[in-house]
Amino acid sequence: MEQFFLRQIQLWGKEKQASLQNKSIAIIGCGGLGTSLALALGASGIGKIYLVDFDEVSLHNIHRQIAFSLKDEGKKKVEVTKEVIESRSPYVEVKSFDETFEKFKKREISVNLLLDATDNLFARAKIDAYAKEMNIPWIYASVEEFQGQVCFMEKASFEAFEVSNHSPAGVIPPLVMLVAAFEASLALRYLVGLPVQKDKLYYLFFDGEGDFTVRSFLMPKE
Repeated sequence: MEQFFLRQIQLWGKEKQASLQNKSIAIIGCGGLGTSLALALGASGIGKIYLVDFDEVSLHNIHRQIAFSLKDEGKKKVEVTKEVIESRSPYVEVKSFDETFEKFKKREISVNLLLDATDNLFARAKIDAYAKEMNIPWIYASVEEFQGQVCFMEKASFEAFEVSNHSPAGVIPPLVMLVAAFEASLALRYLVGLPVQKDKLYYLFFDGEGDFTVRSFLMPKE
């Protein structure tokens, strides 16, 4: 195991790396963000990963949902994502749930962190309500066109977002992976006990001139 995680051990030491084996996360959604999170975190040493999604792989998913290939069309996203994680690391227990978050939350599974990989604000509002009820932190993430948002939510009020039926516009795969990598990095820092800026919304975007910018805003608290 030490050789497998050598580069992370060089970063934060054996004790912190070993502590990850006692941590658990739930990834809500196995689409673009969710599959990128699976690749970023699935081989990190986290002991248990719960995957939640009720959808099947469609042809238009594959270009940006990097855990899937053409042979996976029609298969359940959670099952394919589970296989990908398990193929990359023997040190993680993965459980997949082919169901909505509404059904999953009734299981009251204890986790250290919830990771949002959904694609609508209604689902995120439900995650926020559940996280606060269960006193579990969660990370919000979204990506659309050439911009993305990430926030480690602890005491922030999700009412700052206008929950509506907004349909996601187009997106390029690299930006999905960029936002997921940021979300995964916050998750790992938190899980090993490194400092994390909480309740701060990061806004990442390319402007019309092609300049890449990251801005941050403190979220209002409840």
